[in-house]
Amino acid sequence: MQSVNSPATAPEQGEVESVPARSWSPSRGAVALLVLVLGVLAATGPLATDMYLPAFPQITGDLGTSEARVQLTLTAMMLGLALGQLVIGPMSDAWGRRGPLLVGVAVFTVASVLCVFVPDVTVFIVLRFVQGVAGAAGAVISRAVVRDLFKGDDAVRFFSRLALVMMLAPLLAPLLGAQLLLVGPWQLSFWVLAGMSALSLVLVWGWLPESLPAGERRRQGPRALAGTVAGLLRQPRFVGPVLTLGLSFGMLFTYVSAFSFVSQTEFGASPQAYAGLFAVNALGMMAGTQVNGLLVGRVETLRRLGLGLGLALVSVVVLVAVALLGVAALWMVVALLALMMFSVGFIMPNATVTALDGQPASVAGTASALMGALQFALGGGVAVLAGMTATGEPSLVSMSVVMASAAGLSLLAFVWSVRSKVG
Repeated sequence: MQSVNSPATAPEQGEVESVPARSWSPSRGAVALLVLVLGVLAATGPLATDMYLPAFPQITGDLGTSEARVQLTLTAMMLGLALGQLVIGPMSDAWGRRGPLLVGVAVFTVASVLCVFVPDVTVFIVLRFVQGVAGAAGAVISRAVVRDLFKGDDAVRFFSRLALVMMLAPLLAPLLGAQLLLVGPWQLSFWVLAGMSALSLVLVWGWLPESLPAGERRRQGPRALAGTVAGLLRQPRFVGPVLTLGLSFGMLFTYVSAFSFVSQTEFGASPQAYAGLFAVNALGMMAGTQVNGLLVGRVETLRRLGLGLGLALVSVVVLVAVALLGVAALWMVVALLALMMFSVGFIMPNATVTALDGQPASVAGTASALMGALQFALGGGVAVLAGMTATGEPSLVSMSVVMASAAGLSLLAFVWSVRSKVG
């Protein structure tokens, strides 16, 4: 993979100027390899969140705790992902992409092994938080690398290819986790995570080049970093898409964290049946991502994003209606959730590119960190609301109401950002 062109001039401290991405003309083989490496990195989060979901009831019994406490292990990882990105993003702007990424992947591997030996749920929650902080390296730096090398529709096309690889993780993780339960305890999922993370370490070490040249790195003290963050937060063209993305992820993560309980307790699904249903919905997201990619160059980015947001809101509002009316059948719920997931395939790549496009390379890591931190903080925070019921467990009604609220707020954030841009 060839190095990128000459560095751009870094902006003054606290200033965020829009500059073009560097020109890069890779071969098809180089692009395919980059998709593979970044895809494995970006898939670490979905693998870590989804693989053990079918085992929630078993973990509850094994650790002698409540379902709400087990769900906190998921929330802890999401909050760790949020905090980790705020730290690792600026580090990657100052020291380059490879170093922080290698450290993060190594720590994630160790934390995954330690999760196998947890004595109680409290230690489990702490280790999941550490996993999240370390796993943030793959999430934030993979986006920054794409920003370093691509711009505009080229970035959307790459994110669509990357999403195809990433979507295999939520498709396969619950299926794999459910099958592992047939041959051993829930801890096997964390051995698999450790192995996947070790593979990521090898791929980064051997095949991922440094995408941020030394001349474009920007070392900042706390004051300068605060100025950069303030500059980003003053831009509606950045804040609007970030809120849109974060709230949509809150909708998605509410489904991810609650559907295991809902499908198994309200509809009597087995862990293996739940995993199959989860895979069907993951296929919906994959289909949406690829249809979005086909529309690049034919339909502008904001229209594609608006289409995804509209479909998401319609699907979850109908889900609320059938849940409140008491007429929901499992096939009906799965169909509506698959439509919601299809819409997420439009929302994620377009909102990401809309937020990062035009940001200078010297602050791309910080911008990606802010975006990712809000995304995972909202994901973890919003999902907890679904469990705030009389029993302390999520239900179809609570899940769907929280999802619909997040979808509506996401659409409002998009409308605000578009109006601010026009104004």
